[in-house]
Formats: sequence, structure tokens, C-alpha cells
Amino acid sequence: MRAGAGVTMEEVVRRIEARQAVVGVVGLGYVGLSVATLLAAAGFHVAGVDVDARRVGRISSGDCPIRGREPELPELLARVTASRHLVAHADYSALAQADVILIAVDTPVSSDHRPRFATLRAACASLGAVMKPGALVVVESTVAPGTCDGVVARALAEASGRALNEGFFLGHCPERVMPGRLLENLRALPRVCGASSPAASSAMVALYSTIVRAGLERCDCVTAELVKTAENAYRDVNVAFANELGMICETVGADFRRVRELVNQSPGRNVLMAGAGVGGHCIPKDPWLLSSAVDGAWGGGPRLLRAAREVNDAMPEHVARLVEDALAEARIPLEGATIALYGYAYLADSDDTRNSPTQALIDRLLNLGAKVAVHDPWVGEYAGDLYAVAQGAACAVLMVAHSVYRDFDLARLRRTLASPVLVDGRFLVEARAARDAGFVFRGLGRGERAR
Repeated sequence: MRAGAGVTMEEVVRRIEARQAVVGVVGLGYVGLSVATLLAAAGFHVAGVDVDARRVGRISSGDCPIRGREPELPELLARVTASRHLVAHADYSALAQADVILIAVDTPVSSDHRPRFATLRAACASLGAVMKPGALVVVESTVAPGTCDGVVARALAEASGRALNEGFFLGHCPERVMPGRLLENLRALPRVCGASSPAASSAMVALYSTIVRAGLERCDCVTAELVKTAENAYRDVNVAFANELGMICETVGADFRRVRELVNQSPGRNVLMAGAGVGGHCIPKDPWLLSSAVDGAWGGGPRLLRAAREVNDAMPEHVARLVEDALAEARIPLEGATIALYGYAYLADSDDTRNSPTQALIDRLLNLGAKVAVHDPWVGEYAGDLYAVAQGAACAVLMVAHSVYRDFDLARLRRTLASPVLVDGRFLVEARAARDAGFVFRGLGRGERAR
């Protein structure tokens, strides 16, 4: 179907196959920058738009703004910006000639766990005002079921004055990436292509097949929305089980890792690792996005998803209890003590601090009257000497499994601390090694027998 003077989806497919299609990307964060870079490397001319002028400037100069360990991305970005296959802009007018526009903006939830789509609505309003007739808009951001049909389509129609599947087309292809593996995940993981029409579906598959080596499954938009929110909610529930099992092991005097190892020998069992908290942009919010679609249904909505969120959100508080317990054994009051925290990003060897569990621990320790010092090699404000942050501290806490923390000189750490107290929230230190180094030690998931 032709959209006024615009192109048809069949023409867009032909332009994609010939690498003549112009691709726009709204939002140049972890997801948007990575997919824009890969599409540019595949031969497309890509116009990226971001409201952060400083970020746009860095990208334009070929400087990757993501500081975590991201194999290949900095080099590939420098190459495609130098060739002008990827050009970053701060103005939506740069998208006026785009055949396909991908939206990769934040979709957070509020303090009451309700979806907040203000940024998404604003992006759609700005895009709708400039996009050409017949353009295909694909939402990569994770959204609550029903958002593409109920929020995105309406906002684009109002801003453009055109009708869905006549004046523009719509799709949802939710990303499946993690910091540290952005390009690898984009290439190697299968994707679902939810679309507003069969023609839009064909155009999506044509585009994504240029960068995705795995399968591309076709479906409608609401199915794609459900798939992404469900897969992250599934992981959240499984992490919550592991965390609760870890606390049970502590209480009864066992080693979580040994219990996990033996459980996982049973067919069909795959207990995940326990840890000091669940952070990042996706998992802490996506179960709420999934739940929001059915709030109030069947007696109050999903209960399991809420319970899992409560368990995982409470893990930093549990670490604080381990700190209190260890200090009590060392006869040191928590109030007034300085606690050295190692790791602030939510993920090992990443600079991503969104929903940092360490921040939740900081808040709890400060409320208890303690002081804090923080180290993280990937987060600029906390980078520095590994041991200096422990100078004069009463306790060291390992919160993130950064590679550099796996080779701690325990004897040096003990000499630097004001008191020999160590808490491990990420299974980085063996209890026996800590004891042999003279520490009062507490480890997540490790009971008295494991110490």
C-alpha cells in the first residue's frame, strides 16, 4: 500500500537489500549506539539522534561514550563515523529522509512501579513531526504489553497527521543485550519482529537480517512486547530464588555454591548464582512493565513477580546486615565506622550504574550512621588506587565482580584497613583464604560451616 507520496514497504525492502535505505536511530545509549554502529558497518547511511549534545559531540568525533569493556565497539564506531556512514545529530530534522527509524530511549517505571513513557511519547511527537510518508518506525525499547498500539501508534499519528499502516508503519523488535557483550548479543541472539502489518514485518526482517546471524521470528507487536518483558521477568524470578536459597544456606550453615552445584545435577534444574543485588536498566523494571498490563486482574494481578522484586531489591539490605554482624564480631560499632565498598556499576567490567545495588547499600549504611568510601575502576568518580579507598576503613565490602577484584592481595588489604573485616557479596574470596589472612569474614550464601 502506498502512503501518499511516500514509499511502500516493498520499496523499502528493495532499498534495504541494495543498502540504499536511510536508517534513523533515536537514542544513542547502550542499545541505540550499538545497533546504529552495526547498521552503519553493514553499509547503511545511519542518522543518529540524541538529546544529549555532549554525547552527540563525542560520537561525532569517533569517541565511544561507553567506558566499560565493550569488545570491538570503540574501534568500529571510530571507523563508521570517519566514513560518515554514521552521523550523530541533536535535531530530529536529520530523520526527515529516513526510510526506517529505530527508537531506543529509556522506558523507566515510577516509584509506584507504573510505566513512565514520557521520553517515549516525546520521541514519537518529535519524530512524527518530521518523518516522511510511508516510514517504518521500530521500537527497540522494552515496553509494557499494549504500548506500541496504545501509546506509540497514537502519538505518531497525532504528530504526523497520518494513519497507521497508511501513512506510516510500526514495529517492535526488543533488544536482547547486556553491557560488555553489546555487539556480540546483537549479532548472535535471535530476535522477535513484531509488526503492524505483514509488509512491515518483511521490511523488519530484511533490515535486521543484515546484522543478526540468528533467527528472526515474525509476530504482532503485543506478542513481541510480552516476549521481552516475560523473559526478563523470568530471569528476575530465578535470581530471586537463588538469592533466597543463598540466605537459607547462610542461616543453616551451608555453602550455597555446593548446594547449587548438586541441585543442578538433577535434569532440568538450573539454579542461578546468588548475589548482592540486581541492577541495570532492564530487570528491575521489566517485571513491573509486564505486571502493569494486568494490574487489578484476577484478584490483584501477578503476585509472584512482585515477590521476586521484593527479594531482589532487599539484597543490598541483607549485605548491610552481614556488615553489621561482622563488625559486631570484631567489636566495632557500625555507627561512625567507614565502610569501603568495591564496585558501583551494576555489572562486572561495565560502567553502567543504572539501578546500582551499591547505591542502595550506601543509602542503608548512611541511614545506620556509617560513612562510606567507594571504588570502581570503570566509573570515573570512583576510579583510583585499589587499596587507597580502604585506608582507615573498618570494613571492606565486595559488591561487584570486576576482574580487578578477583586478584586482591588480601594481606595488603588487611594492612590497609583499620580493622580486619571483609564482606563478600559476589563469591570473589574464599572463606578459608580470608580467615588465613586474618579477616573476620562474612560471605553471601556461606554459613558458619562454610566459613
